[in-house]
Amino acid sequence: MPTSGTVVAFTPRVAPVEPDENLASIIEVLQDQLALAREGKLRSLAVVSVTADGGAVGTQWSCKPSDVTTLIGKLTVLTHDLMSERQ
Repeated sequence: MPTSGTVVAFTPRVAPVEPDENLASIIEVLQDQLALAREGKLRSLAVVSVTADGGAVGTQWSCKPSDVTTLIGKLTVLTHDLMSERQ
């Protein structure tokens, strides 16, 4: 069993970022949803992600099998709305 060791400092995986309203808003929404999931109050969740430059839109979801069609439909509508706002 070792009796001494060396502590090695690692550089942070993510560089520090200056806080801004957009970033704070995203984090707040995610934390709210995480809290609801931990409390067992969610059965489905859908997320639309848009890159900072607006060049890419991604959709993700987690749900009961019976919810998948509705969630995909809502994500499709939201994605189209986001894309039209970009132009």
